[in-house]
Amino acid sequence: MTGRQFAASLAWAPSKVSKIENGRQTPTDDDLRSWARASAHESELDALLASLHTLELQYAEWRHVLRAGHRPAQEQLLEWEQRTRLFRIFESTVIPGLLQTAEYARARFHESVRRLKGPNDADEAVAVRLRRQEILYRRGKQFHVVMPEAALRLRLCPVDTLLGQLDRLASASHLPNVRLGIIATATEYTVSPWHGFWMYDDRRVVIETFSAELDLRQPQEIELYGDAFEQLAGVASYDHAARQVIGQVMSDLASEADTPSS
Repeated sequence: MTGRQFAASLAWAPSKVSKIENGRQTPTDDDLRSWARASAHESELDALLASLHTLELQYAEWRHVLRAGHRPAQEQLLEWEQRTRLFRIFESTVIPGLLQTAEYARARFHESVRRLKGPNDADEAVAVRLRRQEILYRRGKQFHVVMPEAALRLRLCPVDTLLGQLDRLASASHLPNVRLGIIATATEYTVSPWHGFWMYDDRRVVIETFSAELDLRQPQEIELYGDAFEQLAGVASYDHAARQVIGQVMSDLASEADTPSS
C-alpha cells in the first residue's frame, strides 16, 4: 500500500503520512490509534502512546507554558523543589533563580516578557521566585551551584543591580547547605559548558532554550548530565577562592561605573 493509499484509508490529506513519518508533524493520540488499527499494529499502540506522551513532557514551548504568565509557572516549580533533596545547578550565562535578588529577577522576567510577548506579571513572578528561595534555609536540602566567571560579568541588568546581585551571591556562598563553585576565566575546562541545566536529585534534568523547556527523565540522559556536572564542578573554585573571583568582578564593575565617559 502506498502512502497516498494509506492516507486515503484513514481519510487523511495525502501529505499527512509523509509529514508524520519525517517528523514534520506530531501525531495526536487519535492519529496513533488510527495508524495502529489501519496498519494492523494495535499491539504496539500502548508503546506508541507512551512515547508520544514522553515527548510532550520533555518539550514544552514557552508560548504554552507562559500563556497565563510567569507567576503560575514559578508556582509550579514549588512542588518539585519541595520533593528534591539534592539540587545540582549549572548556569552558563545567568545567576540561578534561587540565588537572585528581586531587582535582578525583575530584569530577567521583563526580558522574557519582551522576547516572548506574554502577559506582563513580572512583579507577581518576582514575589513567587523570592518565596521559592525560602527552601535554601530548610534542613535536608543541598544545593551545589556552578557558574563560569563570565556569567557574573554579563550585563543583563544595570551595573548597580548586578553589583547587588553579586553581593547576594557571595553571601549565599556562606549558607551551610549551599556549595557555590565559580569557574575562573583562565581555567581550562574538561567539558564544554554548552548550556545551563538543573538536576533534581537523579530524577530529572531541566534545560531552558529560547523557545522551550526540555525536561529529561531517561536514566541515560540523567547519567550523562551528572557526569558533565561533575566535570564542570571539578574545575570550579569554592569557598574563599570563589568569593575572591566574585569580589574581583565586583571591583571591576565598580571601577567601570566610577570612570567618567569621555
